[in-house]
Amino acid sequence: MSMRRRMFLGLAAGTTLAGCGYRSVDAIYSQPAGKVPKQYANRTRVVFWSPYGGVNGKAVDKLVAKFNDAQSDVYVEVQFQGSYDDVAQKVAAALVAKQAPDLAVLSDVTWERFFLNDALEPLNNHFTDGFGPGVFQEKLFGEYVVKGKSWAVPFARSTPILYYNRDAFAKAGLPDRAPRTWSELRSWVPELAKVQSGGRSMRTIAFAKIDGDWQFQGNVWQFGGAYSKGLDVTIDQDGAVAAGEWQRQMVHELGAAYMASSPSTDFANGLVGVIQESTGGMKTISSKAKFKVGAGFIPSEVASGIATGGGGIGMLRNISDERKQAAAIFLQFLALPENSAWWTTQTGYLPVVNKAREDAELKKLIAEQPNYGVAIAQLENARQQDAIRLYGRNANVQIYTGLQQIYADNAVPKKVFASVARRLDAIGDEVKRLYEEKVL
Repeated sequence: MSMRRRMFLGLAAGTTLAGCGYRSVDAIYSQPAGKVPKQYANRTRVVFWSPYGGVNGKAVDKLVAKFNDAQSDVYVEVQFQGSYDDVAQKVAAALVAKQAPDLAVLSDVTWERFFLNDALEPLNNHFTDGFGPGVFQEKLFGEYVVKGKSWAVPFARSTPILYYNRDAFAKAGLPDRAPRTWSELRSWVPELAKVQSGGRSMRTIAFAKIDGDWQFQGNVWQFGGAYSKGLDVTIDQDGAVAAGEWQRQMVHELGAAYMASSPSTDFANGLVGVIQESTGGMKTISSKAKFKVGAGFIPSEVASGIATGGGGIGMLRNISDERKQAAAIFLQFLALPENSAWWTTQTGYLPVVNKAREDAELKKLIAEQPNYGVAIAQLENARQQDAIRLYGRNANVQIYTGLQQIYADNAVPKKVFASVARRLDAIGDEVKRLYEEKVL
């Protein structure tokens, strides 16, 4: 195994970057390749790594272009890197190579890795009256605060929301609303099955093959369970098992659900009546569907609760003071209410800036398309995810791999989650020392 590969694995495993022998916390790293266009000459260049393509990527590009044209000191170059996981892997590899973007969008389960390894710049010293704790939505901002220091700021934040096919619901004689509980949705299975789609009875719901553990985090809470208490794993206990059993029965006993590579695509094609999917997909899902799309709160069962997700923007620590100051100016720009509101109108991601909710264009959109308002209102049920998923390396993969066994193989949730719990225990042990030192 090469030295470079060993270093990267060390980072991924949660050892401290400084302790790997290749990185000084205070070293200044070069930027990724690129240059400032002539029309923006003599500005400080800021490299911003993004995971957003498609509709959301175009919105990012427009925000960056607006910033570059609004002032004369900083040039931001947005570089698309692939998925959230791709961004995290490339940031890790760049640090090994003594190179760093100035800003990177890090997901709900990747920013913690860089925080624990001292790779992120605390943002407190960059806050101003228009950019700081009082500006952002409290829950979303608070998720990046550890021991009084802010390690990222919310940007493309979301929660799952329940999308439903209003036309199919009308044909089935169901009320024009989301089910209030999972038991109620189950009781609607026979009615939805009477609706024909693609030459067969409509299925009720599709479960995600990849990353379904994010939605399932909320489902576990809704059935009274948790993935973990701190790093103490509880996914093999009653509430989580009950949530898994509900889904198993929907798939294998009722034939009303299945595992899908892209639930949102199947929903837009009219194959299923409901999906639980990100608010950040609202514009895309609504535009692709050839029917009226409704949105409602994710159902409860014995409790409510949904997981926040999506991406926040972190500043890398190993960049020069000049680059940090320039990067902070861009973050301040994104925190302007009109820019936060515009991002929401273009994507469906939550307005992370409080005053963005007062923006006239956003208010108009909510009046015309109430689904956007549902996404915002549902934030009252949001909770920070259980620690094992946030801090455990690849804990999310272990969980959704277990869910795949339930969906595909009719595996018994209690046995599946007992096996998953053993793997999560080992993952928790890897990070326990750093978690206790830096988080508790």
